[in-house]
Amino acid sequence: MQKTSIILAAVAVFGLAGCLDNDVERGVVGAGGGLVAAELLGTDRTGTMLAGAAVGVLCDDAGVRACR
Repeated sequence: MQKTSIILAAVAVFGLAGCLDNDVERGVVGAGGGLVAAELLGTDRTGTMLAGAAVGVLCDDAGVRACR
């Protein structure tokens, strides 16, 4: 379940990342995506939000074109 949560949070961040200017904004969107994923999947909210925030903050550092 946790792996699925991380994937859903990543998809949410990548989908919105082109509209965002910095790591803080991407981190907030990632946390929001993680919360939505946690609610849909019934997983731990805190862990999934942290994973989503991490994906948001680090997606541009990983070289994802949508996050630049």
